[in-house]
Amino acid sequence: MINPEGKPFEGDIYIQNGKIAQIGHRLTLEATQYIDGQDQDWLLLPGYIDMHIHGSAGHDTMDGTQQSLHAMAQSLVQEGVTGFLATTMTQSVAKIESALKNVAKFDHNEGEANLLGIHVEGPFVSQLRAGAQPVAYMISPTIDQFAHWQTISKNRIRQITVAPEIEGGFTFLEALKNFHVIPSIGHSDATIEEVKKAVTLGVNQATHLYNQMRPFHHRDPGVVGGALLNDKIMVELIVDFVHSHPQSVMLAYRMKGAKGIILITDAMRAKGLKYGEYDLGGQTVYVSEKGAHLANGALAGSILTMEQAVKNMKFITNCSLQEIVVMSSTNAAEQLRLSKKGRIKEGFDADFVLLDQKLNVQKTICRGKVVFEKS
Repeated sequence: MINPEGKPFEGDIYIQNGKIAQIGHRLTLEATQYIDGQDQDWLLLPGYIDMHIHGSAGHDTMDGTQQSLHAMAQSLVQEGVTGFLATTMTQSVAKIESALKNVAKFDHNEGEANLLGIHVEGPFVSQLRAGAQPVAYMISPTIDQFAHWQTISKNRIRQITVAPEIEGGFTFLEALKNFHVIPSIGHSDATIEEVKKAVTLGVNQATHLYNQMRPFHHRDPGVVGGALLNDKIMVELIVDFVHSHPQSVMLAYRMKGAKGIILITDAMRAKGLKYGEYDLGGQTVYVSEKGAHLANGALAGSILTMEQAVKNMKFITNCSLQEIVVMSSTNAAEQLRLSKKGRIKEGFDADFVLLDQKLNVQKTICRGKVVFEKS
């Protein structure tokens, strides 16, 4: 078993009532199910946590239906994900509120990943860094609007992406401190000075580093420079080699280290499906081997799995397995203040992914039960 620190441990784990009850060598406790990973030479890691995912398997958070959320939760376990944030996007206030109310009603079934909360991405973002976020629905942030959203979501909003430099942005961040959510800078044209100011107001994460943010220039370091240089900012990274060049991924790893990176997918509904035309917020998305794009060429989310993100990260950086755990699970758990996730430790939630030596997902265990096994 692999934890974020220390040497790999070879031993037994006893799970009871969805929790890790005991870890040791040659445990003799009776169980209703036994899994022998040693003979297979498998690796046991904490389950992956995807903090930024819009959709999967033909469904999207913005569909506003229970069917879509269940379909997403069922599909994600196939890639080792045991927890995720259902992510919204810039749309009309009515559509966003419909999605928030829908998540508020959600309760997982057996065989599904844990829906850990909501990531609100837009509409409080910059028109200059729109990407696939529809400019027509972008608005200035107000704390009253957010407070209402948190109420109708039953306090399930855990992260919000904001461009701090837009009208009302800094005032909003100041007031947001009372809500205990993650303020993430993204879709932003902020200068490095504005990034520094945002950090003093609580910003501690950057939404999909490099993508749709003011880029680095040697006379204008922008959001990219600010995110890479500031140790208080954790960066999301889409490691599909479409959103970021492999050497840009290496740069982030060298600058931030594993403790400063959160692997995400930013996936849309086409993930796991064949190439073709799909919808994202009422916009046609063309999905091919080159990724997911709007007609104007803008990237429109990804079709990346967490399984592939982990493989890509290991391949390009040659990072340790402990660092993989940090970037795929522990950092997200700590950002979300999930004190019982992100580690394999007695008393923690029994959320695991079993991998072979090539990092292919063999089994996913969620709440102490096998929810996926490779045939």
